[in-house]
Amino acid sequence: MKALMTAALMAAALATPAAAFDPANMTEAERAAFGEAVRDYIMQNPEVLIESLNAMEAQRLANEAQNDKQLVAANSAEIFEDGHSWVGGNPDGDLTIVEFIDYRCGYCRRVAPEVDEVVAKDGNIKLILKEFPILGQESDLASRYAIAVKQLAGGDSYKTVHDKLYEMRGSVTIESLNAISQDLGLDAEAIVQRMNTEEVSAEIRKNRQLAEKMQIMGTPTFVIGPELLRGIPSTGLASAVEQIRAAQG
Repeated sequence: MKALMTAALMAAALATPAAAFDPANMTEAERAAFGEAVRDYIMQNPEVLIESLNAMEAQRLANEAQNDKQLVAANSAEIFEDGHSWVGGNPDGDLTIVEFIDYRCGYCRRVAPEVDEVVAKDGNIKLILKEFPILGQESDLASRYAIAVKQLAGGDSYKTVHDKLYEMRGSVTIESLNAISQDLGLDAEAIVQRMNTEEVSAEIRKNRQLAEKMQIMGTPTFVIGPELLRGIPSTGLASAVEQIRAAQG
C-alpha cells in the first residue's frame, strides 16, 4: 500500500503541471511518503543533486557577471577617463585593461610581469593603473610615493618606480623610498613633501570611492573592456583578453 501511494505521489509530481501540484494540500501521510520518495531517489541518483548544485552555481556566476557588467557601464567615465591614473601601452588601443593595484599585494606582484607581457606582445591594448592601497600603512605609503613621482616627474618615472616597488622585499619606509629616488636620480625631498598633499590624497580618495561603487574589495581587480574580473583570471590574462575580444566581435 505504501509503495503504491509513493508511486502515485511521484507520478503526480512529475506529470501534473507545476502550478497544480500543491504540497500544502497533502495530508501528513502523503507529505511524509513524498519526502521519503524524494530522499530515496536522491540517494540512488546522487548525480542529480550534483547537477542541480552545478546549475545553481553557474546561474549565480552568470548573475554576478551581468551585475559586474552593469557596474562597469554605469561607472565607465571614472574607470577609463578619470584624468589622473597612469596610462600606458597603446593609448589608442582597441581594448583597455584597468588594474586596481596595491604594492604590498602578493597577487599583484605575481601578475605584474604577465600584465606587462600581454600589453607588450599584443600592441593594441591601453593599460590604466589605479592606485588602491588597502593593505595597511606601508601600502598607503608606497602609493603616495608612486603618485607623487607621477605628478612631479611624469609617467615614465612613475612606471619605473611602480616596477621598483613591486621588486621591494623589505619594509616600505621613507628611507627605503628615498633610496629608490636617489638610485633613479629623482628629487627625494620634493617627492616626500608632495606625498602628504591634497593632490596626492585626492587621487587615492577618488579611486577608493570608485572601488566602493563597484563593490571592489581586493587586489588585483581588472576591468577588461566591458568585463570586471575580481582577481587573476584563472585561464591567464592573455586568454581572458582573447575571450573578451571574441565576445565583442
